[in-house]
Amino acid sequence: MGKIEVKKLHTFLGHNDSIYTLAALDDHRFISAGGDGMIVLWDLKSPDEGEVVVKIQNSVYALCVDRVNRCLYVGQNNQGIHKIDLRTKKEVSSISLGDHQVFAIELVDDKIWVGLSNGEVVELSLDLSLIKKTKYADDRIRSIDESKEIVALGCSDNLIRIIQKSNGSVLHELNGHKNSVFATKYHPSGKYLISAGRDAHLKVWDTQSDYVLRESIAAHLYTINDVIFNASGRYFVTASMDKSIKLWDAHNFKLLKVLDKHRHAGHGNSVNKLLWMNYRDLLVTCSDDRTISVWEIKFAE
Repeated sequence: MGKIEVKKLHTFLGHNDSIYTLAALDDHRFISAGGDGMIVLWDLKSPDEGEVVVKIQNSVYALCVDRVNRCLYVGQNNQGIHKIDLRTKKEVSSISLGDHQVFAIELVDDKIWVGLSNGEVVELSLDLSLIKKTKYADDRIRSIDESKEIVALGCSDNLIRIIQKSNGSVLHELNGHKNSVFATKYHPSGKYLISAGRDAHLKVWDTQSDYVLRESIAAHLYTINDVIFNASGRYFVTASMDKSIKLWDAHNFKLLKVLDKHRHAGHGNSVNKLLWMNYRDLLVTCSDDRTISVWEIKFAE
């Protein structure tokens, strides 16, 4: 591996509180949300001020975009899910899910899966009709990720639960973390699952061998908030409460580069969420420092 070139292209400003989540709308546009309740649309082709889509009262930890129907699903803490028509920027439906925080929203086939702070996963139709609720943990469901017919849940009882998508049955309970699991991400090939969380370790699980633990890596100083692969599956990135962003080789799990405030004018506080956009293969990061950074990363092959 040769030298990796990193350039910070843009810093997006406008949020008045921590930014917790990002969701891609298409190849070059994405949406952000956080503690200020503002849902903001940004365009990498026109990196100027963002456009406020809607403003809600409570903080937002999770978003999900339905690209086909041009709709946005917003998890409003303690107030349930709101469906926003992105063409009209109007709310078209909502559902209350009780006095619970929403930590994860994922579009799974033709359903919306929602992870709640009481350990439930709620399945909704696209128009937000309730399909079913399933209690998987006694603590928070922090992440949801799917691969083919399987869904991985990261839970705050330190476990990862591998769920059969069709019937919701638990196929595996993976016990490898010493604390809450914040992120679960399948490699694009589906050959392995990476998990991460409050114990600051990366765990690599072999999906082709009944989820045997293949790697355990002390990756950061503090909580790892998110993990993302690039489109090719050759690399992945981690974001941490230690304020750093780290680039990794997805084949041998070696650390390739560290992006932080001192070396690359990185974030000044916890890095909470990652997007690897198709447009120019740009990496987007957001933070408790109320900023969004856009990074150009060139890997020397």
